[in-house]
Amino acid sequence: MISDSAAPLRGKTILLTGASGGIGLAAAHQLAALGAHLLLVCRNPDRGEQAREAVEQAAPGTRIELLLCNLSQLAEINQLCDQILECYPRLDVLINNAGVLPSRLQVTAEGHELCWVTNHLAPFVLTNRLLPLLEASPAGRVITVASEAHRLGEIETTATRRNDSAHNSAFTAYCDSKLANILFTKALAERLELTGITAYSLHPGIVRSKLFAGSSWLMRTLVKLATPFTISTEQAAAALVHLVTDHGATKYNGQYFKRGRPTSISNRAANLAEAQRLWRISADETGVGQ
Repeated sequence: MISDSAAPLRGKTILLTGASGGIGLAAAHQLAALGAHLLLVCRNPDRGEQAREAVEQAAPGTRIELLLCNLSQLAEINQLCDQILECYPRLDVLINNAGVLPSRLQVTAEGHELCWVTNHLAPFVLTNRLLPLLEASPAGRVITVASEAHRLGEIETTATRRNDSAHNSAFTAYCDSKLANILFTKALAERLELTGITAYSLHPGIVRSKLFAGSSWLMRTLVKLATPFTISTEQAAAALVHLVTDHGATKYNGQYFKRGRPTSISNRAANLAEAQRLWRISADETGVGQ
């Protein structure tokens, strides 16, 4: 049992996507150790239940719930939002952590490029639809895991261009989605300026996780060569958890964090007009955030 004095997140409800492994699972353990009530969003029911049980056993007395959703399918994301809105009165922190980097460019049955929908449109829909619950918190937070790969990204105006394998690769699609994470965070912070909700994006570091396991042989080779410079999932999760708990972070609303502090971003990522353009594109494609 965690004592109240050692549980600064006691009474806080936190939704964490991509919680069955990697940074997400490590963050779940750390957040549970601080007393948080966790809603773990996972795609695979078996892996999700294993994660839920492991976190609950490591932090007895905490409330850990499993929510199932394939974040590459907008229909499932909206069903998840319906469920959350019906069952929970308040959400203190939303952590958009789930991300994919496939070996090749893929388009879902709904017609969205896989990285784009999983890494960007899913956070866009979750955040917009769950805003009423975040507004019910005294100081709601939205944290979206981005990447330094955003520096190579650009925002395509149409799904046709995004889905074209002659124009894009899985890696360029990933970079585009990470740029979108930062632009989305900036636009969100601006829209919520007069509320108590703050928004942040962060680069967790080059992490020894399974994110690149399904990527191309070239990417796997590059990641292997970078091994001496990588950090553990626990270290990456600690940076994420710091943004959850740091009261001083509110003065950095809308900013991008790296190594625990705000840092510079690419010119594209700093372009407010580009952030508003992305918002319009995302709203048109999802039907939310209008």
